[in-house]
Amino acid sequence: MEAPGNTKRHSMSIKIHINRGNDLQSKKGDSFQSLVRVEFDGTLLGESDEKQGNPMQDFIDYKFTCIFRCPNDAQALSDIAQKPIVLTVIEVLAEEKNDEPRQVPLGQAVVDLLPLLQGQCSFSSTVSVNSVPNLRAKSAQDTGLKFPNKDRSATRMKQGSSQAVFKWKMKVPTLDVSVSVLDPILSEADLSASNLLKVTLETAYSVPDSWMLPSGPAPTTFTYTAALEIPLTADQDQVLVFPEGQLKAGGQGEEKERQKKRPHRDTLAPENHFLPGVFFKPEEIDQEDGELTAREDRAFRDEAETTKNRVSWDTEMYCFLDAGGTTRLKQRITKSRLWPVEIMRSLAPLSKLGAEDSEIPYHGLAFIDFGQLLYPGVQRIRGAYSVQPFSEEDLLNKAKRSISVLKEKAKEAASQAKDIVSSNKAGKNMNGSNKGPTDSNEQGKKMYVEARTYIIIEIALEKPLVPKPSPEELAQRVTALIPPKPKRPAGPSRAERAVLDFHRQVANTVSHVSEQCEELFGTSCEIPQDDSLEKMKIQLIGALNDSGRYFVFKEQMKHAVVRIVRDKMRRTEPFTDDQQLKEFASKLYVYLVDEMHVAMSKIYSPDAVEGYPDNIQLHCSQLSHFAREAQLTGNYEQAAYYWKELVVRHPNEPTYMFEWGGLYMLTGDYLKAKECYHDAVSIDQVHQPSLMMCGVLAVMFEHYSEAQTFLERATSLDPLSVVAWTLLGLFHVGQNNSIQAERAFMEATKLLNAEEAKKQEQSEEKGEKDKEKKHEEEENKQEADETTNSPRVMQELVDQDSEMHKEEPPAPSVSLKSAPATIYTQIIQFLLQNNALQMAEVALSEELLCSDGSRSASYFIHLAQLQLLKADYCSAAANLKEALSSIDQDPDAWAWNGHCHYLRGEFHEAEESYEWSFKFQQKPSDSHIVLLRLGSSYFMQEKFQEAKVVYLQACEQSPSCLTWLGLGGACYRWAFLCLFSWRSFVQLRKL
Repeated sequence: MEAPGNTKRHSMSIKIHINRGNDLQSKKGDSFQSLVRVEFDGTLLGESDEKQGNPMQDFIDYKFTCIFRCPNDAQALSDIAQKPIVLTVIEVLAEEKNDEPRQVPLGQAVVDLLPLLQGQCSFSSTVSVNSVPNLRAKSAQDTGLKFPNKDRSATRMKQGSSQAVFKWKMKVPTLDVSVSVLDPILSEADLSASNLLKVTLETAYSVPDSWMLPSGPAPTTFTYTAALEIPLTADQDQVLVFPEGQLKAGGQGEEKERQKKRPHRDTLAPENHFLPGVFFKPEEIDQEDGELTAREDRAFRDEAETTKNRVSWDTEMYCFLDAGGTTRLKQRITKSRLWPVEIMRSLAPLSKLGAEDSEIPYHGLAFIDFGQLLYPGVQRIRGAYSVQPFSEEDLLNKAKRSISVLKEKAKEAASQAKDIVSSNKAGKNMNGSNKGPTDSNEQGKKMYVEARTYIIIEIALEKPLVPKPSPEELAQRVTALIPPKPKRPAGPSRAERAVLDFHRQVANTVSHVSEQCEELFGTSCEIPQDDSLEKMKIQLIGALNDSGRYFVFKEQMKHAVVRIVRDKMRRTEPFTDDQQLKEFASKLYVYLVDEMHVAMSKIYSPDAVEGYPDNIQLHCSQLSHFAREAQLTGNYEQAAYYWKELVVRHPNEPTYMFEWGGLYMLTGDYLKAKECYHDAVSIDQVHQPSLMMCGVLAVMFEHYSEAQTFLERATSLDPLSVVAWTLLGLFHVGQNNSIQAERAFMEATKLLNAEEAKKQEQSEEKGEKDKEKKHEEEENKQEADETTNSPRVMQELVDQDSEMHKEEPPAPSVSLKSAPATIYTQIIQFLLQNNALQMAEVALSEELLCSDGSRSASYFIHLAQLQLLKADYCSAAANLKEALSSIDQDPDAWAWNGHCHYLRGEFHEAEESYEWSFKFQQKPSDSHIVLLRLGSSYFMQEKFQEAKVVYLQACEQSPSCLTWLGLGGACYRWAFLCLFSWRSFVQLRKL
């Protein structure tokens, strides 16, 4: 078996069978004789026998089969993709005196062989037989039918008495045709490795005004040709020539859903120029992949596509690429992503432009960006591309090519013409025809620039050059790298948790009552047997009431009882019947007493290893808050303890494992961080942040294949994530894969622009609502002013207005959050939050390159954050100074400046920066750590009163051990100073 890249050289046989013709009829009468002639690319394949038409039937059985033999190489397969089988229905007229039988074409049908290149071994089709111009075939050997290239509306038949044409009925004449091959043309391996490239040349808009159709009885006929070279095999190219452009005057736009034309139309009837069922579909400009898509280009394009002259091809051409050609196409795109398309306008045919010293007249050049075809899953690009004057220098610099394909095709055509025409006169005419076009070439080059000509082209592939893995495939890859953990058994139900909470509250109450007894009666007190026991109970209850413990017990027990009523007894609706209320209360009391006895039995059971702990169960949000606080303050051991506690409590929740991994990233323990992120993914295979961090760590450990899998899976889970696409782009930048990086960054930019547009729209809607509300308030105020006639009331209003204007309103806060964001802004924030410093450096460098070296304030702040995490405080201070010089009203910038000074031990400067961060309307993003460090700065400078105020504010917003400890320390030191000052004052008075 041959490899996919090797092309089989033996011939192949395609069997074409014409079964019958339907609704065929001659004008002279119902009975006529006809035959079917089969051709391919001007070569006669066979003719059927003459068949007599039956006037009583609407069909003619031809039962004719012919064989099309051709070499099984890439060029032949490409011809099969482009050129159809031509079937001509011919009427054979009766013999006249001394004349041979005459043959008159009745109609023509075409059959495309493209299905054979798509893996089919046979197919049947009913094709329409379209009328042809009145061209007479003298004999069966006259097989070359040539038709003028005209529009469908311009094609007419001059009917004569001696010529036969179709007598058209209501039904369209058709031929029933079947095509088959004994073995598939392409094996499964060849079919999988090969590809079909489709090039659609639409229209060149805004062509020079001098190209307008001249008026007069005999206008000059110009030819408009375009050409593009693409690979055919691993070592052979093919040139696609579009020679039949039609110049059209402006005034109205092209039809949006016009039908596409097939190539090689010179031997086809006008109705067969069009591909059956293939139409152009209207597309928005912003969906195009080419040039001239910006907002400022819209007006020009609308004008060019409606009012200016154009040259229309509307031709679609298929090209077969074998395995070698497909590989070569990818290699050439990688080498040079810009591919040239050449166009020209000429009076002379292409064969007369092949002299060595001749130039292509009106030679234009457009460059198509083929690089997008290397994006994963991309099969099609379409866009408008500017036409510029042909330049060998541009061709070499942009497309890495040195040969003009039009010049080469002209030389090839001229060489073929010389072989046919051998007379000196013909040679002289061929040379003389070069003079006219050559003289106008320089002028033609300038016309393209002045007219701003552009051409619309579509390139499509049957299969993408770079397959895009499906989400299912990516999920399988991730599962192979990180197998999912089995879900741990679910914990107690809500009803069971409610009962356990009640047991815990009972145990807590028993513990505190025991402590109160020990305080009152001592640990060695014996239980009396007389009335003194009642006195001790009364004394105990009084002490519990005096200390407030009784009310605490009651409130704590109240919540536990409510949970039992709601979760255990499932009672949530209020009672409407008093009797039902009494019955439920009695039932509840009995149940609570029973559960109290169960709890007491557990407490005093001799088998109990450990009693109920006398501690307060912290909520997960509190533990998470404490862990982040410990992490920010540098107490990494305590932070790890809190994260571990959260992971133990919630083994099926990946978020806490992910946060724990961020702690190890901060401490530089990347192996443990990798373990945490992998555990998070094993818990939840679709946890996108963990997948992205797994990708980051895989890059750090140089496991690039794994990194690509993780990052591509992250983008497939949330295709609208700017961060995921940008991170994938940074990965491809590190791999020097510029095309894949561009694709990822393009997706991220598109998503970011959509987000910004949505925010802008919401902001405008809010502004309109505020404007309407303000207008209504002004109208109401005006009505109130009209009803206010009292001078005293007017004076009060004036006084109120004066008071309002005494204090100027605060300046609006200009924050980085409101500044124009880039895709790198979001990814840098994500990486810094998760302490991925190496990848953050890459993102910062890409942001710097994207801005052409100009550094924004956000760049300085992000760079300073990175340097603070690296403990490079001097560099961070310099960058924060640069940032504050341009955005001195951003609270986060001042907060980071305060952190920098605080970590350097400059508490006074830190205090000033922290104070500035709270002077704006918008508060810092993480105000908790700002308040902690501001209070600490005050405390260290012995400003205990200010420290007390700051710590109190922190306790109100986000209480923690450190906030309460700081508040207690500040209050103690402030009280000590007050006491010391009072004693000093007393001593002074005594003196």
